[in-house]
Amino acid sequence: MLILGIESSCDETAVALVEDGRVVRASVIASQFDAHLPFGGVVPEVAAREHLRNIDPLFRQALAEAQIQAHEIDAIAVTQGPGLIGALLVGVAYAKGLALGLGKPLVPVDHVQAHVHGALLGVTPTAAFYPALALVVSGGHTNLYRMRGPTHFHLLACSVDDACGESFDKVAKILGLGYPGGPAIERLAASGDPNLIAMPHMVQQKNRMEFSYSGLKTHMSNQVRQAKAAAVDGNTLEPAYVSDICAAFQEEALGQIVRKLAAALQLYPETRQVLVAGGVAANQRFRRLMAEQIDRPALFPAQSYCSDNAAMIAAYGFHVWREGQGQGQGQDLHQWDAYSRYQFARAKHAT
Repeated sequence: MLILGIESSCDETAVALVEDGRVVRASVIASQFDAHLPFGGVVPEVAAREHLRNIDPLFRQALAEAQIQAHEIDAIAVTQGPGLIGALLVGVAYAKGLALGLGKPLVPVDHVQAHVHGALLGVTPTAAFYPALALVVSGGHTNLYRMRGPTHFHLLACSVDDACGESFDKVAKILGLGYPGGPAIERLAASGDPNLIAMPHMVQQKNRMEFSYSGLKTHMSNQVRQAKAAAVDGNTLEPAYVSDICAAFQEEALGQIVRKLAAALQLYPETRQVLVAGGVAANQRFRRLMAEQIDRPALFPAQSYCSDNAAMIAAYGFHVWREGQGQGQGQDLHQWDAYSRYQFARAKHAT
């Protein structure tokens, strides 16, 4: 079964063709990095305009790479949310038009849950694969799920303030490292000593199944301000200090996730597998911490499927459609619409 995936939730337009939820036939992405770089972050209107410009050429490129015709697609999966509402609307409108024009089923999927299926690309789960615990760690989300099957997600914990990846970006800005912050901090941390600068341990209580990064970010801001004030040459930080504080921050930011996952495994000892997805899953120190401290097998996506992509949308859409939750043709296509990242919008959509 060949599923077309369309992703436009934030600053990357992506189209993919995935067979049976596992085999990627084509996956193309148009990055908006240069468009947003002057602003130091994603500008929603700029993102929406870039999606509008890129989405149709990407669809045609994906067909060419897979060497198929549009009529050979079995169903279309599209990110319904969460995300930037203007950006989402571009992908949803294009997918609806394509589904109507081709007479194909349309499957709206949750972007965050779809990230988990990025770790499952190329994997053939068996009946013994579940129950599993799944982490989605990205710039917008830090979520921990319990999964009983490929479409059954029960949220156990999420961030009460900043997401993990968001905190990396904000700390990088404090240090003047540019955007995005995650790769820069990881690179500098590799030559630093995480034990030289003390960091607060956030959400230490094991019974609090939640994540928090605002306090850690504030601590970093205070540390850097004090270090600059004490610098002898005009607020310039020593390179060794920057490497050490990056290493200390990274160790605690990632360590919090590993601690909470370990606590969840105590609550759910029947867990057979851990899935880790999202942009932060590309961090190599994160992967080592998981291997060192978690006693369950862990699956990470390939590097190309850690950040936003359409292959994960198509893969998840395959399972949703197979279980009969996909929307059909005709007027059913207009029974739902995109939803944003905001809780009130999600609640309204659910009613």
